[in-house]
Amino acid sequence: MPELGRAALVLCLGLALYALTAGAYAAKTRRRRLARSAQNALLAAFGAAMVAAVVLLAALLRHDFSFVYVAEHTSLELPTPYKISAFWGGQEGSLLLWLMILTGFSAAAVAFGRRSGADLLAWVVPVLGLVTTFFAFMLVAVSSPFDTQVAPADGAGLNPSLQNPYMMIHPPFLYLGFVGLTIPFAFAMGALLARRADELWIVTTRRWTLFAWTALGIGQLLGAHWAYVEVGWGGYYAWDPVENAALMPWLAATAFLHSVMIQEKRGMLKVWNMLLVILAFCLALFGTFLTRSGIVSSIHSFTQSPLGPWFLGFICLVTAGSLALVFSRLTLLRARTRMESLVSREATFLYNNLLLVALCLTILWGVVFPILSDAVRGEQITVSAPYYNFFLRIFGLPLLLLMGIGPLVAWRRASLRSLGRSFAWPAAIGLLTGGVLLALGAGSSRAGLVAYTFSAFVLGSIGYEFVRGARARRALAGGSWLNALSELIARNRRRYGGYIVHASIVLLAIGVVGSSVYQTVREARLEPGQSMTVAGNRLVFRGYESRRGPNHLAIRANVDVYRGGDYLGRYRPGKNRYFAEDQVSNEVSIRRDWLTGGDLFLIADGINDRSLDLKALVKPLVNLIWISGFIFLAGALVTLWPSAAEQRRLAARYRELRPLVRA
Repeated sequence: MPELGRAALVLCLGLALYALTAGAYAAKTRRRRLARSAQNALLAAFGAAMVAAVVLLAALLRHDFSFVYVAEHTSLELPTPYKISAFWGGQEGSLLLWLMILTGFSAAAVAFGRRSGADLLAWVVPVLGLVTTFFAFMLVAVSSPFDTQVAPADGAGLNPSLQNPYMMIHPPFLYLGFVGLTIPFAFAMGALLARRADELWIVTTRRWTLFAWTALGIGQLLGAHWAYVEVGWGGYYAWDPVENAALMPWLAATAFLHSVMIQEKRGMLKVWNMLLVILAFCLALFGTFLTRSGIVSSIHSFTQSPLGPWFLGFICLVTAGSLALVFSRLTLLRARTRMESLVSREATFLYNNLLLVALCLTILWGVVFPILSDAVRGEQITVSAPYYNFFLRIFGLPLLLLMGIGPLVAWRRASLRSLGRSFAWPAAIGLLTGGVLLALGAGSSRAGLVAYTFSAFVLGSIGYEFVRGARARRALAGGSWLNALSELIARNRRRYGGYIVHASIVLLAIGVVGSSVYQTVREARLEPGQSMTVAGNRLVFRGYESRRGPNHLAIRANVDVYRGGDYLGRYRPGKNRYFAEDQVSNEVSIRRDWLTGGDLFLIADGINDRSLDLKALVKPLVNLIWISGFIFLAGALVTLWPSAAEQRRLAARYRELRPLVRA
């Protein structure tokens, strides 16, 4: 079995190398049959990667401890679902997952991208072959999941923090996002290599980019919820370097998705869009480097490994090569039009882009600075949460405001009269909300009050756009408001799906501000029968109980919760002691109040012979964060969902662009 896995990886490497070399030669010499052969090699590479993945998965499920990877990440008592998640719970397995998704996406991009033009696709294939070659080489020569040993009686088990249902879906979603950014990058580089100055590569990869961006966003929210319910510290995002590594490419991709609309509509920002797609892809590689190099200490990262220098070298190669290619094509990328006014929709999109990139680069500096300080001065100077929170306010609040301004401003040039008419209702809603919150005592945090006011303005702006559009549809076609609204969304899914996504971001912002700025925290050591009070809740400790799980001993503290004279239930924070792993994990208990959106969050900080060190947090509006994830997904699906009208527009766009083979 390990021989089959190794052979499959070697075959995958050979096919990727062929796609790279033969594809580049075929594109340069315009040999169509050789180009088609290189494309077929990418399709076959997916099959080889799948064989390797099946071999590893079978070994995990069969407890084949002769595989070093299986012995290091599973045990006989590990529940079956976590044996599956062990596939990506270790370094080598996660790399294999990356390769499998990459080859699958590459095969799909080749199969569905053939209508984009032979000249463009011919250059896309060697770019995809290059990236695939690197990851296949890592698995063949540097860090193989198919190393063997004399099988021990039992394995070391899986890290307790990974034994959570969210870890079965959180990493795959992140990988779908990280790897998915390879496709728009490959088509962008292919367009430059083919000397195409049109927007065909953007039209071809729009759904790829949206899919990768959506998967990355959902993956981060799943990871935040995993941290909230599993890690046991009372939060969901700690500005950890590896958390930031997932956020940065998402921010860059968000900027890209906004700015390509300007290029499609006005033929502007061609160089800027190339730089954004390069930035998003390189940051995805950088996140993989951070996770696998061992250069940062994080609950999310793997141990020290030989992969770091290889990844760093590949990132430098991709960055230098792609930037050199962009600068060599500057005359080709010259914009056809210029911005006519600083008060226009394209101007607001540009401001949005600058703020997103500024926030992204600020986070990048916070991640890189400790590494540089360690390399230069020999001491690692950490960058803590206040640094990130400061810049989140500086850049995040204007970004929030722009989400409400952008939809209300016309393309090309906006008049003062139209601006006043469009802004009246949303601005009134925002100011009224801010005044009411100030009267209710929410002014203890100025940034929080501003965020809530801006959020109300953005929601008012989005609502106004839906009402205005539905009213216009009813005037044209009649019918009910519901029919008009559904017809409105169906006819312009990209626009109104984007508005739904904006609404989800606003709910996320409200949840983050409420749960962090306005939270209440109390700690106490309690004997059985003693109580503590937090935000009107009385918590009474009733003693301990224990039970044996499949691979651990669960110790729970019984805590009764009262509010006034009402009994709200018994909650059981505690700890799990894992046998094979010889580790202890925190197991929190949460009382959710969906009516107010807040949680009572209980942590057993210390379990003593009789007493309990209890930490209790009341986190207002935190559940809006998780609700925003469902709305985000709904908006993204609306944007991604194909429609007959859009297909006709895209077909016309293809016919318009395909004659522009060369500038």
